[in-house]
Amino acid sequence: MQLSRIDLNLLVLLDALLETHSVKLAARRVALSPSAASHALARLRQLLGDPILVRAGQRLVPSARGARLRGELRQLLEGVERLLGPEDVDPTRLRRTFTIASNDYAEVVVMPALSRHFAEAAPGVNLHSRLGGTDPIELLRSGDSDLFIGVIRGSHDDIVFESLFADELVCVLREGHPALRQSWTMQRYAALQHVLIAPRGEARSFVDTLLAQHGLERRVARACTTFMAAPHIVAGSDYVLTMSARMATAIAPQLGLQMRPPPLELPPFTIVQAWHRRTDGDPAHRWLRGKLGELMRPRGQPIPPAEYPCPETPRRRR
Repeated sequence: MQLSRIDLNLLVLLDALLETHSVKLAARRVALSPSAASHALARLRQLLGDPILVRAGQRLVPSARGARLRGELRQLLEGVERLLGPEDVDPTRLRRTFTIASNDYAEVVVMPALSRHFAEAAPGVNLHSRLGGTDPIELLRSGDSDLFIGVIRGSHDDIVFESLFADELVCVLREGHPALRQSWTMQRYAALQHVLIAPRGEARSFVDTLLAQHGLERRVARACTTFMAAPHIVAGSDYVLTMSARMATAIAPQLGLQMRPPPLELPPFTIVQAWHRRTDGDPAHRWLRGKLGELMRPRGQPIPPAEYPCPETPRRRR
């Protein structure tokens, strides 16, 4: 007997027949007409070489083989339902390691909340961060990372991303900085010496582009690749740093830094979670993404588009 030649719907009807002992009731259960169910029963009898149901006075009862089939058939159909149905994830029993491509911004702003929740709700889940200069999109494509948390540039057909929350930029200066005693103008801001956070090694940012639109230019005296290093540089100098408001709120008080709103209009930026399409339907991965969104996404507040504001920086004329 070739399995490919068997209509598996017949097994669903057979299960109903063996449970109800009635063609009419079985037909109703599987949404068939009594006539169609009678024809299907005839096919089952021919397929199995057995009557399956036999007359006993005014009612039908299972044949000897039909009675033996009932338990096995129920287990088989339940197995098919589990195979084809959605998988449930019990976070308390989940044992899995997720590698997250990010930078120290995500480790300070996102990971603490995630870690606190998982310590109780999913104690068997390991979260490993992957930092460095490797392109996070390529890490997702290669499978070396399960998820990316950060700012995404451009769009990719094989990468799915979802906005988590918006952040904005603030300026931080050390306590007692001379600029704090003066009016905070765009000209005075540009005249200061700046620290630039450049994770990808860029020498300039969109702040320089916006200043240039006002005929201003700033000096980037120090550039560093990590978000955590930059505030420490500012804490011991007269530099100014333009950085994430969320991160500044977390670490500025510890370093004795003062926060000021930028004296020019800087658009907010959006932090996203991104993943490769091959993990889109993975139940554990879906659970992780859902929990991250639940913990980090503000309720009832709009999130701006996920494209980071980064217009081309005009080159200096020589």
